[in-house]
Amino acid sequence: MRKMIKAIIICVAVLMVLNMATASYAQDMGKKLYRGVANMLTGWIELPKNIYDTSIEDNPLSGLTVGLAKGVGMTIVRTGAGVYETATFPFPIPEGYTAVLEPEYVFNKGK
Repeated sequence: MRKMIKAIIICVAVLMVLNMATASYAQDMGKKLYRGVANMLTGWIELPKNIYDTSIEDNPLSGLTVGLAKGVGMTIVRTGAGVYETATFPFPIPEGYTAVLEPEYVFNKGK
């Protein structure tokens, strides 16, 4: 248990250092890593978010059926995108370190 806590503290410290770097290249790489880790950890929030959003837009029955299906799908997509961005953060893929998903984070409003 102590090793896990120590690993989490180290990861948070590395993320903070990458976000504080002054070079433009490092900031973009750091932002991609931060976005990837954030999407891996918060991808599951897509499930209740889509149920709620669909319930508000349509009706509660649609929220429990269509929203649930959308939520499961987006949970997989957002978590997978987080894994991809975390694994490829040193490389400018896609060009300019742009986000793979829109919105970048689960808490942002979509287009």
